Amino acid sequence: QVQLAESGGGLVQTGGSLRLSCAVSGRSVSSDTVGWARQSPGKEREIVGALSWDGRTTYYADSVKGRFTISRDVTKNTFYLQMNSVKPEDTAVYYCAEDIDRNAQFDYWGQGTQVTVSS
Repeated sequence: QVQLAESGGGLVQTGGSLRLSCAVSGRSVSSDTVGWARQSPGKEREIVGALSWDGRTTYYADSVKGRFTISRDVTKNTFYLQMNSVKPEDTAVYYCAEDIDRNAQFDYWGQGTQVTVSS
């Protein structure tokens, strides 16, 4: 059974940094495309970014490009979202996800972690 568990959310001031972690069990993160999405009240879920299974391809939403970075540690079977220069509009519940079929569709999701950016 594949399970994803986010951690690292919390309250951060505008301009600050935060790192979210996603610990994976049941599969190796080295095999899958991994990614992060976020959802704030009244808005649809937005894909923030993704890192391909081979590490060669990344995608970032325009709203976070240059500020957020996804990385992976296969020894810990964990992947991360480094958030720098955060803004109040980054406030949302953040979800990690895995695409195990390599078809650009996320198959497994974590439960979400709240990030709140204070102005």
